[in-house]
Amino acid sequence: MNWSKKSVKELNNNVFQAIGDEWMLITAEKDGIVNTMTASWGAMGIMWGKTVATAYIRPQRYTKEFVDAADTFTLTFFGGEEKKAMGLLGSVSGREMPDKIEKSGLHVTKVDGQVTFEEALLVLVCKKLYVQEMKPECFLGQEEIDRWYPEKDFHFMYMAEIIDAYTPEKE
Repeated sequence: MNWSKKSVKELNNNVFQAIGDEWMLITAEKDGIVNTMTASWGAMGIMWGKTVATAYIRPQRYTKEFVDAADTFTLTFFGGEEKKAMGLLGSVSGREMPDKIEKSGLHVTKVDGQVTFEEALLVLVCKKLYVQEMKPECFLGQEEIDRWYPEKDFHFMYMAEIIDAYTPEKE
């Protein structure tokens, strides 16, 4: 697979659709092992003069260990394709099913040393800048806590600089 490096500011993807409707994979590598999870919550914008992405990971997710251990992670987008694979990757833990990526039918590859998937339409390489656990006392209302956190397993927020963006080269 050959990849074409893009300027993040040249991308014209609808991030609301890409994250909320089509989903993304958060992927990192630790000790030569790759783990990934599906996410439909996230954000992109400008912070501290940098292009950034924000990803949210619950504390019990196995992928959190991989993201915590690395300086970088990737966000991979498939443009709405691969929903079945992403459904599996978001519902099964790599802790219980170490071969979940293989079973998903997706194929791990690297772009400039960063793990992602051959089937990707867009890969964002992200360098961690800031991590914080969401705290119940910081919510301004109870509705979100009641709806999204009945187990009190508040997400960790990872704000990361988007250092590179890649799309597959057209043949």
